[in-house]
Order: sequence, then C-alpha cells, then structure tokens
Amino acid sequence: MVDWNLAAATATRLVRPGPEVGRDEARAVVAELRRHARASEEHVRSFTGLTPQGPAADTPVLVVDRPGWIRANVAGFRQLLVPLLEKMHERRSKAPGGMVLGTVGSKLAGVEIGMLLSFMASKVLGQYETFAPPSAELPSAPGGGGRLLLVAPNIVHIERELDVPPHDFRLWVSLHEETHRTQFTAVPWLREHLEGEIHAFLSEADIDPSTLLERLREVGQTFAGGRGDGAGAGGEGGLRDGDDGRGIVDLVQTPAQREVLDRLTAVMSLLEGHADYVMDGVGPSVVPAVGEIREKFQKRRQTGASRLDLVLRKLLGLDAKLRQYRDGARFVRAVVDRVGMDGLNRVWTSPNTLPTRAEIAEPAAWVARVHRPADS
Repeated sequence: MVDWNLAAATATRLVRPGPEVGRDEARAVVAELRRHARASEEHVRSFTGLTPQGPAADTPVLVVDRPGWIRANVAGFRQLLVPLLEKMHERRSKAPGGMVLGTVGSKLAGVEIGMLLSFMASKVLGQYETFAPPSAELPSAPGGGGRLLLVAPNIVHIERELDVPPHDFRLWVSLHEETHRTQFTAVPWLREHLEGEIHAFLSEADIDPSTLLERLREVGQTFAGGRGDGAGAGGEGGLRDGDDGRGIVDLVQTPAQREVLDRLTAVMSLLEGHADYVMDGVGPSVVPAVGEIREKFQKRRQTGASRLDLVLRKLLGLDAKLRQYRDGARFVRAVVDRVGMDGLNRVWTSPNTLPTRAEIAEPAAWVARVHRPADS
C-alpha cells in the first residue's frame, strides 16, 4: 500500500541541506549532545521524581543528521500504520483492478509521505521515538521500540539563528527530549496505552472514497469559505483556522475518530507541556542563558516562519502541536502550584488518571477528580 523505500528516497532527495559545519566541529557537536543527554538524565529524574525501570531504562540516545531522522521515521510510520494499511489492502484486493491500482497508489503514497518527511526533517530538534522497530543502524530499547533522537544539524541551525550560547541551547534541548524519554521509561503502561489509542484512531478510518470525498468538500468549504476575517491581499487564499482551530487533517475525521483524538490530544498536551515545564524548571540551575533562549525561541515560534511554512503548519496540524506545548505547560504549572510535583505525578498512575481534554483547560477539575478525599 505504501512504497516505503520510495518514501525514504523522496524525502532524502528533497530535504534541505543542513548548515555548513566542518568535520571537526560536527564531531564536537555530536560528542557534546551525547554528554548533555547523559547529564540530562539525572537533572530530569531529580526534578520530576520519576525513575526509569525495567529494560526500557536502557533506551539508546542517537545523534542523527536529517537523512538519519528520515530513515528512523519511515520505520516508525511503517510500524504504526500497519492496521490501517492492512484494512485498505483487504478492501482494495476485492475491488475490480484493485491490485493494479494498488501498485500505482503505493508509489503515490510513498512520494506523498516522502514530501511530508522532507519538510519535517529540517524542523525537528529532537524526538523520543516510541514505536519504531530496532535496526542495525538505529537500535532501540530491549523489547522493541524506544530511542531518543537528537537532530544535530537542526540544533546547530537554530542556535545560530537565535544567536544564543551553543552549549546552553544544546543542553536546553536535551532536557526537553530527556523528559520524554523519562516519561515513557518510568511509566511502563504509557507506551502500550498510547499505541492502543492510535490503533483505535486508525481502525476507525473511513476509507470509502465517496465518504472521503464528501469530507474533503467540507474541508474546502471550511477553509475557503468567507468568514469576514480573511488574510486580504497577499494572504494565504482564505486558508485560516476554523472556529476550534482544527487543521485539515482533523476535518476529514469520522465522529468516532474525533472522540479518540480528544483523548490523544489530552495525552500529548500533557507530555509536551510536562517536558516544557521540566526544561524551564531545571534550566535556571544548569543553563545560564535559559531566559534569553526561551524568549527568543518563543518569538521564533510565533513570528519566524515563512508564509509557506505557515500554510504547511496548518495543513499538517503543526499549529495544534504548538498549542499542546502551551496548554499542557499551563496545566502542569497549575497542578504543581496546587498539589506539588508529587501530586502531579499521580497523573502517571494509570490511564484513568490521565487528564481529559477538558481538564487540560481546567486543571482544577483534574485536581478535584484525582485528589478528592478517599471518603468523599
């Protein structure tokens, strides 16, 4: 259903070149990022009170370039999309001429995924890869899945663009990504829970062409229809947020998928917000320039993108990703202010103690539900 080799080749061919870095400097960057990753382990564990356990505690840290990130994510997509692709294959094999169309479709899908990854490969600073299978080039934690990727050229590019101390910025990024690694290695059920939610989302995918076409028409009406708040001359042709800020990916979902998405959004907001909170909480003691870095980084998030980037962010749902950082960090701060870090850590007890999407917006509601007296 997807030509994965073509996806990887397309992304690698189209990805932008990284910043110019000499061989000696490149080696020094890689060595420093590895040191920061090791140092971040103790910083994050001390600050959060979370302790990795079991085989997952041996999650490797890999410093990669943009093609390396692409190869890792092709493997991750391939693993995660298995339920959806099997469903599509079964339906297509029963249709007249389905297998012939499948050959053409797999090439097209490979190119589309490759184009997506080529765009993302120059944006991502780091990533905890939860589901990817191990390989000789990209090992993962024992038992399958789990590796931390730090994308060296992207980190160098942003630190130069922001004109911040490289040592501080590299440690700051490492703290954020190490927090994600700690979340999954210290909470054994989290990976399986998240994978189950994603598979539930994919299993509800409506792949009937006529239904999908109707939803795409709805998307067109939502994004192109006049609302009185258009971009005006020189704008993005009417492309704008819907009333609830959803992207084009959200708008082609079924009602059942939207229910799952609400739960996934809440979990991802928690994970991203928690990482941002930890990164800034640890920062003042070990990253002297943390204030300058945060200020410049936030400004870049808001104003540093080109018009094309802004359009692609919306189409791919990346604006929602930025909201997850903001809303999740606000939730974590509010909970810690009320019940402390130990109180917040009750969120990791079970899937039932994870916040709902409504509770992310109203932290007091989560505190009232999870911390209510036992005799109430």
